[in-house]
Amino acid sequence: MKSITINGSQRESVGKKATKALRNAGQVPCVLYGGDKPVHFSAAELAFSNLVYTPNAHTVVIALDSGDTFNAVLQDIQFHPVTDKILHIDFYQLFENKEIAMDIPVKLHGTPRGVLNGGVLRKNKRKLRIKALPANLPDFIEADISRLRIGGKLYITEIFNADYKFLHPDNTVVCQVRRSRAAMDVVDEDDDEETAEGGEAAAPTEGGEATPAAAE
Repeated sequence: MKSITINGSQRESVGKKATKALRNAGQVPCVLYGGDKPVHFSAAELAFSNLVYTPNAHTVVIALDSGDTFNAVLQDIQFHPVTDKILHIDFYQLFENKEIAMDIPVKLHGTPRGVLNGGVLRKNKRKLRIKALPANLPDFIEADISRLRIGGKLYITEIFNADYKFLHPDNTVVCQVRRSRAAMDVVDEDDDEETAEGGEAAAPTEGGEATPAAAE
């Protein structure tokens, strides 16, 4: 998995006053969890643009001015409810021999047969949560969907990978091809034309037998 380096400064004071001063200076207060003790640091808000404003998944190298470096993943992020500015970020430290849970984007390949026949592709899961060792974290979870027909579904069990395990039920649907409304309208119109060509429908008698429509 690709990694992004965040250059930050370790902070000693973590009170509200110090945190507000950091934000006013264009810095984002952060905390790194998962180690022996939490590490409090800050970094420029612009440093997180390639990490936060992207659909891709990344690991992070946190490089502090103290000389310490940590491998981590983004765990939680808080935005201002009005301005959408980043208020706070939590990271979780990575260790080579310790599995980590992470949301990974899904990348679909191919055009489903059902779409070529008038169906519509519905993406039920754009990201899937997996658990794996850091070295086995993929950039994407890839799947070939060219064989899917109308009504077909791609279940999570069909994209098994020994490098990681999915944290979803086995019946989770990743994507499916559904019949489009336009296709259903065409079927309905065909049915109406067949009825019109055959004349009026026969009406059943009291005995249950159908009698032909009266001739004009």
